[in-house]
Amino acid sequence: MKNILTLFFACLFLQLQAQQTATLTGNIEAKGEAVPLATIRISGSELGTVASVDGFFKLEGLPSGTHIIEVSAVGYELKTETVSLTAEQSSLHIDIKMEASQIALDEVVVTGTMKEVNRLESPVPVEVYNPVFFKKNPTPNIYEALQNVNGVRPQLNCQVCNTGDIHINGLEGPYTMVLIDGMPIVSSLATVYGLSGIPNSLVERMEIVKGPASSLYGSEAIGGLINIITKNPVKAPLFSADVMGTSWAEFNADLGVRFNLGKKASVLTGVNYYNYDNVIDNNDDNFTDVTIQERISVFQKWRFQRKNNRLFTLAGRYYWEDRWGGELDWTPAFRGGDEIYGEAITTERWELLGQYQLPTVENMMFSFSFNSHDQNSVYGDTPYIADQKIGFGQLTWDKTVNKHDLLLGAALRYTYYDDNTPATAEANNSEINNPDEIWLPGIFVQDEIALNEKHKMLLGLRYDYNDVHGNIFTPRLAYKWSISKNDIFRLNAGTGFRVVNLFTEDHAALTGAREVVIAEALDPEQSYNINLNYIKKMYMDNGGSGSIDLSGWYTYFTNVILPDYETNTNQIIYDNLDGSSVTKGISLNADLTLPNGFSFLLGGTLMDVSTTEDDVTERQILTERFTGTWSISYKFWGNKWSVDYTGNVYGPMRLPLLGELDPRPEESPWWSIQNIQLTYKGLKNFEFYGGVKNLLNWTPWKNQDEPIIARSFDPFDREVEFDANGEVLAGPNNPNALTFDPSYVYAPNQGIRGFLGIRYSIQ
Repeated sequence: MKNILTLFFACLFLQLQAQQTATLTGNIEAKGEAVPLATIRISGSELGTVASVDGFFKLEGLPSGTHIIEVSAVGYELKTETVSLTAEQSSLHIDIKMEASQIALDEVVVTGTMKEVNRLESPVPVEVYNPVFFKKNPTPNIYEALQNVNGVRPQLNCQVCNTGDIHINGLEGPYTMVLIDGMPIVSSLATVYGLSGIPNSLVERMEIVKGPASSLYGSEAIGGLINIITKNPVKAPLFSADVMGTSWAEFNADLGVRFNLGKKASVLTGVNYYNYDNVIDNNDDNFTDVTIQERISVFQKWRFQRKNNRLFTLAGRYYWEDRWGGELDWTPAFRGGDEIYGEAITTERWELLGQYQLPTVENMMFSFSFNSHDQNSVYGDTPYIADQKIGFGQLTWDKTVNKHDLLLGAALRYTYYDDNTPATAEANNSEINNPDEIWLPGIFVQDEIALNEKHKMLLGLRYDYNDVHGNIFTPRLAYKWSISKNDIFRLNAGTGFRVVNLFTEDHAALTGAREVVIAEALDPEQSYNINLNYIKKMYMDNGGSGSIDLSGWYTYFTNVILPDYETNTNQIIYDNLDGSSVTKGISLNADLTLPNGFSFLLGGTLMDVSTTEDDVTERQILTERFTGTWSISYKFWGNKWSVDYTGNVYGPMRLPLLGELDPRPEESPWWSIQNIQLTYKGLKNFEFYGGVKNLLNWTPWKNQDEPIIARSFDPFDREVEFDANGEVLAGPNNPNALTFDPSYVYAPNQGIRGFLGIRYSIQ
């Protein structure tokens, strides 16, 4: 009997031990800040809870053993942690660090209103993209990274030199303003250079506003703007490195270092180096498919500790690049000559920007930037030597009065431009140089009104004065309706403007051989826009989350400045359009994160961009009617491995032909660039990644009989005959009346290639 009782109590004790449960607590954070209202779930069970607004959670009744903890929150990547509980443990505490998702709904944004505000609370729709998004398709520069942003397209403008600009909703590059930390550091002359060489490791996030923003940012913010926010030196990693190479022999390296100087200053330094020195001609036209390039960029940002935690940051960047493209046997010895054709560009840029919060009771901020761009380039035997300097200063006063959140500001922009072409020569004497100088002072006011808990309105007005164009007014209106905590509707209406600036690289490439003719006193371009936006946040019972972002827009342009290359091939005639231009469309972004490790980001834009003159409406050149983007990711094996499938697809575009006899297609085909990547994060501080770019091996010359570059065998037009008016004559050696033409370009020539990379960081 005694043995039976002993056995009974032993079994009872073991059963009680097996049934013993523990309490799991934890804190959920991202970048040192709490992640509120995250969902915590034990994989394979019904146990779960929701974190507090402070990121703290408590989960009771957890049995002993090994468990997989799944944590999800809107705006963040799904996170999994493995915990083990022994029978002796009654409690366990863990800290979980989240990463922002591809598009973060809950990010703090500044671009829409010049104030820090939660993206969902902003009356102006702002799209936010962070490093998590760009790592899914690693690129050597931000310019190329934009290919996976819905409604934004990097556009190559030259087959030979591979320079380009950024299209937002189909609008040309000069209609897009590019900012760094809110400062207009990038000029129309150098968008591609401004976006190249910014070390990706230093980018905190990228904010994009589609539609006019001139009432806050002035000239050039006529169609949209891109604001690159760099990391806070106080919170950046101590050291980071990202090195990547491709099977085309491209090499890119990003390095970042953070250190403190005493107790008063934190310094963040980043270096980017890129090299491509592999001459490839897969389309057999005797021209380089991809421009040979070498560049280096050094960026440094200082943040100073001040009394009452007032802000003072100072940043600078030096950028140098040397690139060339042309006939395969070109060398620097032929630079600027007429024996072997090549386009060679050497660029040097200096940039300085900063923010200083005044030591006043009121919240007043002085912001400033300066950049100097020197370019020495040749296009065949035509030199183009340019010097541009832009200085910018702005003072803002942020004041809250009852339900009114006011922002008042005064700004001044100075632009200096000089080149070796007739564009900056004295009107009556081409031998006398006359650099172009533009002063553009402005003042603006913005009032964000909290009508009640669900309704918010923003009113804004800007006044600028230009000594050529006179007074320029740009008003704006924004309305936000929080239908529920998960449904938001926005209406935005406003105007934009762009002061006349003829000096883009594409213009200068032709100016040396053509006479610039200004048909009249050009007026500034104006745009009038209305934009409707709806955001839906979604939460699922299984811990998944997602959102839908739907927008529709209509923008009407007047005084559009169009260059006429066709009336006289020896001239470029500039004139304001006697008519109007319109861009309209709808755009959809949808993202979904599931607890099983899958995440999806899908985007599509349907648009129509056209110009109407003399009752004739025509589609804009190099503008697609449809564009789609996607990013599909899957994390597995305890989040140590992930696979990313990214891509885009574009509808047909109208292409720039040289005349009615030009045999090249007048429209591009449907085309798509697709990529796949595998990433391993199993070693502390390390990431290893690799994959394939352009899986379909698509290039614009595939399935096309005619060469992309017209008359590539005669780049100096030695065998081209012209009539007395400068028109090309058709003949036995030139039956289609063509000249050498590298501007027929709509997509990159680079085919399929593999890539490998490694990232290392110390927090």
